[in-house]
Amino acid sequence: MLAIWWIRRDLRLTDNAALQAALDAASAAGSVIPAFIIDPAFSNSSPRRKDFLYEGLHALDKDLRARGSYLVVRSGKPFPVLRKLLADTAADVIVAEEDFTPYARKRDREIGDDLPLQLIHGQTVHHPTSVLKADGTPYKVYTAYAKIWKTRLPSEPKLLPAPGQIPTPTGISSEPLPAYRLSPMFPSGEQEALVRLEEFLHQKIYSYEKTRDRMDLDGTSTLSPYLRFGMLGLRQAVQRARQAMADARGEASRRSAETWLSELIWREFYIQILYHFPYASKRAFNPSLADISWRNNESDFEAWKEGRTGIPVVDAAMRQLKEIGWMHNRARMIVASYLIKNLLIDWRWGEAWFMENLLDGDLSANNGGWQWSAGTGPSSAPYFRIFNPILQSPKFDPEGDYIRKWVRELRDIETKDIHAPWKSKIKRNGYPERPIAGCHKEQTLQVYREAKWKWSEHAANETADQIT
Repeated sequence: MLAIWWIRRDLRLTDNAALQAALDAASAAGSVIPAFIIDPAFSNSSPRRKDFLYEGLHALDKDLRARGSYLVVRSGKPFPVLRKLLADTAADVIVAEEDFTPYARKRDREIGDDLPLQLIHGQTVHHPTSVLKADGTPYKVYTAYAKIWKTRLPSEPKLLPAPGQIPTPTGISSEPLPAYRLSPMFPSGEQEALVRLEEFLHQKIYSYEKTRDRMDLDGTSTLSPYLRFGMLGLRQAVQRARQAMADARGEASRRSAETWLSELIWREFYIQILYHFPYASKRAFNPSLADISWRNNESDFEAWKEGRTGIPVVDAAMRQLKEIGWMHNRARMIVASYLIKNLLIDWRWGEAWFMENLLDGDLSANNGGWQWSAGTGPSSAPYFRIFNPILQSPKFDPEGDYIRKWVRELRDIETKDIHAPWKSKIKRNGYPERPIAGCHKEQTLQVYREAKWKWSEHAANETADQIT
């Protein structure tokens, strides 16, 4: 039997359930064809994300060749490409890891109607349909979801080892592997992901709770791009987090490892939210905040994108994003809150800009994070919570080192002035004299209140119409 292993967001050999299913389907005398399709739908992706993916494909092909196999690359819409690959190779089945985005689910339904496609659960620890409330409905609150999620974990999870050999027929036509530009900050591939995981576990995880919000420190795992492309599986990360909790010496260390586990659960929480509520990818999850009267000042938005708002911590974060395609998580929350609550710009504008630039850009996590900041999503911060960047800056970058690294005009500014330089008569080397004049807190809250009031009035009118 000949099986096609259709690789999508699982660029790894370790603990890959779809690959194992393909090997099982092929049986002892069969073969597996590892195939990747360059979908035109990916053409709008961030150039950085494309380079990261393409470098990852080269790394995967190298790992496959070390096992007697190789990567078959084709371009085009998946359905006709797979149909032709089936005809070219006389393969019996297509095996792929199940993906949960609205686009992926629609694509796979259409392909599965006509081609022998088998979807294997492997992207998440728990399938989105397996962690539900007693009445069968999905959780909308993270804390309740995480509590049940943890109870469903097996006591001793068994990860699948990378296979020693992958038999693949020779001579299957393939397009050349795409060229790419190297990312010095984030080399791609499964082996790099595993190295980073080990470094994080041995050097950072037991201080993670204390350092993860410090923008000036290297306190996070930086594994998000690898998780996004499945170069590291969530099951792998969760198992190592649990092991770190078990091995911890002292309650503080155990709690720190558990904090990282919680961050991994957040990723899965947002995946299941988009699975059950796909409309959230386009509009507010909370319907009462779907029609906020945004200011949407385009010049303010451009200043935010370019890191020229006059708020040093915001500008540092936006320049970091533009330069390396990644941003510290605390910084993501600060710049999102500033865009939405201070400049009163639609959260979807920021969400789109992040997806255009982030190396780890992922629909569910990005959408979930932006709706959390906007106060429009599930488990969101209340709409009246507004991050004050002037207070956040010294709290999470106390000496101003993060600002100095990314806002070069302020490199020589003293710490006492760097978080709010407009308050002092200092030389700014071309940096904005004053911050953008955004909205006061009460103005923003009033806009949100009005949106909720209009929605409640509309809902009341609809109910009255139904009664009459």
